[in-house]
Amino acid sequence: MKKALLIVALAAFTLGSQAQERLFLSTYNGTNLSRYDGKVCTITADRYMFTGWNTISLPFAMNEQELNDAFGTNCRLEKLVSADEAANTVTLNFMDCKDGGIEANTPYMLYYCGETGNVKIKKEAEVTNAPSVITLTTPAGDVVTMTGTAKHVDAEGLYGVLARDNAEVRFVSLNDAGTNGFFATRCYIQLSSGTDKILKAQHLGKGEITSINAIAASDEVVDAYNAAGAKIATRISAAEVSNLRPGLYIVKGQKIIVK
Repeated sequence: MKKALLIVALAAFTLGSQAQERLFLSTYNGTNLSRYDGKVCTITADRYMFTGWNTISLPFAMNEQELNDAFGTNCRLEKLVSADEAANTVTLNFMDCKDGGIEANTPYMLYYCGETGNVKIKKEAEVTNAPSVITLTTPAGDVVTMTGTAKHVDAEGLYGVLARDNAEVRFVSLNDAGTNGFFATRCYIQLSSGTDKILKAQHLGKGEITSINAIAASDEVVDAYNAAGAKIATRISAAEVSNLRPGLYIVKGQKIIVK
């Protein structure tokens, strides 16, 4: 009898030790994720979403179907892929990436079609405690950093999307000390040159880019094709691609928009 009880106790201990931890992720003040790093947990998160564009960064992955289940089938997901600069304006190029889902600790723009309010996310996933940053450099040398927040961050010196004006992606300087800053799981933009420049967003389809610098060195020799697949330029330098007539071209298998 004692042996049988011991076996039952050991079995119960084993099952208990293998049970997944529960993680209730704070999307406002943030959660200390160090103890969950690398573990598969049952995660629950209530994220407040505004109708329109929202920034989002999560410490776990979500596939396309999970995005549709949480945010609706018409939601859109875009990732910062390049940045252009002219005069006092920096254009941020966001590419559609919904079919790849959300990668853990990666900053995104997400378009939500539902009514403003809390959206509950619940799933089993591996938690990753790591920085959430995308860093790019414009042709003029300005460093653009898009960062996801793990805890509340003050807004001074940063750009963000105002919730009251998010029908389009409009990043504005938030130097006003009266703003709420950025709560956990949101994202902000920072420029190495400060907050004096105007930020604009451009939405790209899958595989489109606007800067040849993203795929080739300026002195690299390339061929350029039009959207129909006809070659329109042979063995030109990558820098010369930007001097082609405005339109869509195929270079090195990538779609490039010349403005």
